[in-house]
Amino acid sequence: MAGAVRYHAPPMSDTSAAPTPLIHARGLTKRFGEFTAVDGIDFDVATGESFGFLGPNGAGKTSTMRMVACVSPVTAGTLRILDLDPNLDGPRIRGRLGVVPQQDTLDTELSVKDNLVIYGRYFGLSRKEAGRRGDELLEFAQLTERANDKVEPLSGGMKRRLTIARALINEPSILLLDEPTTGLDPQARHLLWERLYRLKQRGVTLVLTTHYMDEAEQLCDRLVVMDKARIVAEGSPRQLIEAYSTREVTELRFPVGVQETLDGQLDGIGERIELLPDRVLVYSDDGEAAAAAAHQRGLQPETVLVRRSSLEDVFLRLTGRSLVE
Repeated sequence: MAGAVRYHAPPMSDTSAAPTPLIHARGLTKRFGEFTAVDGIDFDVATGESFGFLGPNGAGKTSTMRMVACVSPVTAGTLRILDLDPNLDGPRIRGRLGVVPQQDTLDTELSVKDNLVIYGRYFGLSRKEAGRRGDELLEFAQLTERANDKVEPLSGGMKRRLTIARALINEPSILLLDEPTTGLDPQARHLLWERLYRLKQRGVTLVLTTHYMDEAEQLCDRLVVMDKARIVAEGSPRQLIEAYSTREVTELRFPVGVQETLDGQLDGIGERIELLPDRVLVYSDDGEAAAAAAHQRGLQPETVLVRRSSLEDVFLRLTGRSLVE
């Protein structure tokens, strides 16, 4: 069947007791000299969960992922992965992880299938078993017809799907994805989301970082928002929207020069007003009512857009709108 792959999910814990999280962090800290990249963060990731780290550049997401991947030592705090200590059991943990880095690291001199088979050999798989798993994963990634092709001519989306397939060759307990769809066109992104959603349905635990709000809403059961090396909020996408925004947002655009003269004329028509250089955002539970109230006060915006509040509104409220370099 198209897309079929036999993935053996980790055994479930005894339900008579609280299950041990697959990843447990308390006071997790990473420093590079005097610079603190991750500053005492706490989080847990449960079996079968899709967990996300959302934040601007430099927030500490990738540094956190590198510690979880056991390729960067912990400076301070507690980190346990699969109930093991990365400082003592790094090789055992890495053997049970699948890692999808920001940049594809595929071997361009090898065929698509050989990228999977040879990677599987690193985990002690026989050539026959690595080939069997490779065939299943190529079908899952919709790359079967490209099995004997070289990697270099593949599109960006195909390379990302191949990188994810390669990360699954050892049937990992946790799949780590660092910015999995950066640089892809919308069609490739949506196909990749669909593949990841299928993995999630099969019980694979996903941990990802992303800049994309729609990606976080699509893929994450729960996420943390990071800013300046710390966690500033945690919850499901819906919980975060309910806690930090309103049900709707009304966007008002005024003719050039008019916005600067408003001087409080919009006060009170929503729970919060945000003045941007090109428009005014009115946060309220009834966007149409907010727009009508603006007109009743004699204001004549050029355009009015009423939309549902999104994770992007939460993100920008928590981390600010200034560009971080």
